[in-house]
Amino acid sequence: MEAVLNYFENIPSLHRSLLLVGGITFFWFLEGILPLMKFRYNKWKHALPNLFFTITTIVINFLLAFLLLQTANWTVENNFGILNWLPSMPLWLYAFVGVLLLDLIGGYTAHWVEHRVKVLWMVHLVHHTDHNVDTTTANRHHPLESMIRFIFTLFGVFIVGAPIGVVMIYQSASLLFSQFSHANIRLPKKVDELLSWVVVSPDMHKVHHHYVLPYTDSNYGNIFAIWDRLFGTFMKLDREKIVFGVDTFPNAEANGKINVLLKQPFHRYRKPTTVDVE
Repeated sequence: MEAVLNYFENIPSLHRSLLLVGGITFFWFLEGILPLMKFRYNKWKHALPNLFFTITTIVINFLLAFLLLQTANWTVENNFGILNWLPSMPLWLYAFVGVLLLDLIGGYTAHWVEHRVKVLWMVHLVHHTDHNVDTTTANRHHPLESMIRFIFTLFGVFIVGAPIGVVMIYQSASLLFSQFSHANIRLPKKVDELLSWVVVSPDMHKVHHHYVLPYTDSNYGNIFAIWDRLFGTFMKLDREKIVFGVDTFPNAEANGKINVLLKQPFHRYRKPTTVDVE
């Protein structure tokens, strides 16, 4: 485990890039073999705005990465944060607890807040107005949201007291699990359900992308499924009934244009529709 932590403490930028590209490529091909929904769309054209926002996210995270490093180093040097206040534990458990807590703050909590605060919801909306959710949707975040998510992650590193090796493990796992849960793949229902007791599975997360409330305001998890079950935000919906998008922004063509998406957070807020839960 020490070797793993040492690797992630000094993970080369090339390796992080390969992780991103490799994940998208793997799930992209898997979508062709085990598609959940047979979308009638040009996959490359659909991917264009999503890949554009992937690039903006990479740039923002790269420019702000030094803050993560400085914060992580400060917590370790000053013995600050939850991990540093807990009793001594095996290194593997130390890393696991660190990733678990970072997922709570940087993943679940950030996502929950974005849905509860109107101004933040309008920024997060760009992610939800994809009418053909697939693995490229994972990184479809407006630049403003990339900054918001970074702030939550930075706060998580500060509160948790995570060293940079644990932070990099969390970010790498977050990337891959997000690509996995958004991927347009059809796992056997029992397998997907079993997975959803531990991690966020594709069917579990697709419910979150259903176009109307209350389903849109459920299943906020990123890596671990425990938080939705623990805080009462877990919901189920048969995958055959899921319709992607947001009812207040129904224009699929407009929602596939980069210039429209960049301006989307600045529209007037419109209350989404709520349907009765079956």
